[in-house]
Amino acid sequence: MARTCEPLVVGRVIGDVLDNFIPAIKMTVTYNTKQVCNGHELFPSAVNSRPRVEILGGDLRSFFTLVMTDPDVPGPSDPYLREHLHWIVTDIPGTTDATFGKFSKFTIVERLGLIHRSFCMHA
Repeated sequence: MARTCEPLVVGRVIGDVLDNFIPAIKMTVTYNTKQVCNGHELFPSAVNSRPRVEILGGDLRSFFTLVMTDPDVPGPSDPYLREHLHWIVTDIPGTTDATFGKFSKFTIVERLGLIHRSFCMHA
């Protein structure tokens, strides 16, 4: 799964937002019907609603925390506000999706241009 981190290094998420890591579990992120992966850039209109996030591993006895941030607010050319927290979901059972967890926060920040989002999951 090391290849899944390469776009995070190129996009400076690893280094600016996260320390380097080895992914231990897979997840899928879907906005409407479009599945997104690390390194995808999205228009603001495509991310106005919460995505569907599925955890592909663990078991019902494993619980995860999912954090979604925007690492370069207000835009990649001048990210003077840096990282913006959009939402946190805690206590997500393995093999389920984020709707089974406890939802904490959802905010939208005004941006210029394309959107970069980081999804981080912690056991």
